[in-house]
Amino acid sequence: MSFSCARNFLQRFCTEDVHSRRIPNHGSCFSNDLLPSLGARINQTTKLRRHIISPYDPRYRAWQMWLVVLVIYSAWISPLQFAFLTYKKDVLFLVDNIVNGFFAIDLVLTFFVAYLDSQSCLLVDNPKKIAIRYISTWFVFDVSSTAPFQPLSLLFREQSSELGFKLLNMLRLWRLRRVSSLFARLEKDIRFNYFWTRCTKLVSVTLFAVHCAGCFNYLIADRYPDPTRTWIGAVNPNFKEDSLWNRYVTSMYWSITTITTTGYGDLHAENPREMLFDIFYMLFNLGLTSYLIGNMTNLVVHWTSRTRNFRDMFRAASEFATRNQLPPRIQDQMLSHISLKFKTEGLKQQETVNGLPKAIRSSIAHYLFYPIVENTYLFQGVSHDFLFQLVSEMEAEYFSPRADVILQNESPSDLYVLVSGSVNLD
Repeated sequence: MSFSCARNFLQRFCTEDVHSRRIPNHGSCFSNDLLPSLGARINQTTKLRRHIISPYDPRYRAWQMWLVVLVIYSAWISPLQFAFLTYKKDVLFLVDNIVNGFFAIDLVLTFFVAYLDSQSCLLVDNPKKIAIRYISTWFVFDVSSTAPFQPLSLLFREQSSELGFKLLNMLRLWRLRRVSSLFARLEKDIRFNYFWTRCTKLVSVTLFAVHCAGCFNYLIADRYPDPTRTWIGAVNPNFKEDSLWNRYVTSMYWSITTITTTGYGDLHAENPREMLFDIFYMLFNLGLTSYLIGNMTNLVVHWTSRTRNFRDMFRAASEFATRNQLPPRIQDQMLSHISLKFKTEGLKQQETVNGLPKAIRSSIAHYLFYPIVENTYLFQGVSHDFLFQLVSEMEAEYFSPRADVILQNESPSDLYVLVSGSVNLD
């Protein structure tokens, strides 16, 4: 078949996939969506009880995406407040409480969101079951991460009490599970490039680790009795009088030089507390570095595996032809066929079609090949049933220029229908 026919085949195949993904509350092989029960119709719309929200509702998905944006803000501001800032009524205090308000709304909203049962793969819309499931799983953690510890800390002026409330306020980092779920969903979504999705995830993990380590290390120096015997006080004894920007940049500088194992030596531990923290941070960096290198290696290997396989096959064919002293014409045909197979591998999609049930394969073949066979002069007047059986066994095939299709005196076992191009009878 021609390249244009194959391109149409791919476009139709992708279009069908996009349409199936746009159907609300239906199954999808790229996410944990609904699976129909035995005997149920695939395209049957799932009707939930009144006041119950489907987790696949576009408006609820948009609400979840907005919460992810707020989670990113919480992941940045929580360590910063823990180490650098003091609680007081200002603009940041107002913003934090507004953000907590959104998560409090989501906490209540979760009691009205249906969930997917892991055994039956059906949505459960019973309010009692939804409440029991939520209370027995994430409810306590969500309440702890939403509690207004910052306003409560204003009622206590002691320094030790403020540090305790700051530590409790770090429970907001529990919200990061939403970001993890988002990346898990994006990695399965074919609309997003897998390579760049994984790279974004790895970069985000690294930046978050650098941010937290820098803030925690500054907190140790800030709370140490002798400021001059700290990693930052040894260089700048009056570091507490510097601006927030200078102190934060210095902390990030130390964290990045440590996580990259550069270690210029200008900033280093000066007391046992800092030494102990540096030991655990460098041990953590060993695991993080191994995780990053392993993931990047897998991504690069996966990215280049198809080209590498083509080069190995091409080299093996060339060595075979040279070793057996094949004629140049046959060598050219072999290499041309391998090159054509590599170029059209993404167009044929034959392996994908072969993995489908027979009825679906027959429907696809009938849609793609029946109009071609019906207009072929050889099958004029043939019954519809015969043609339907014939197209069910048809496959798209590509031949490079000047390639031998059928040799003279050969007993052919295949029937070819020429869609585009020309053939020579020698």
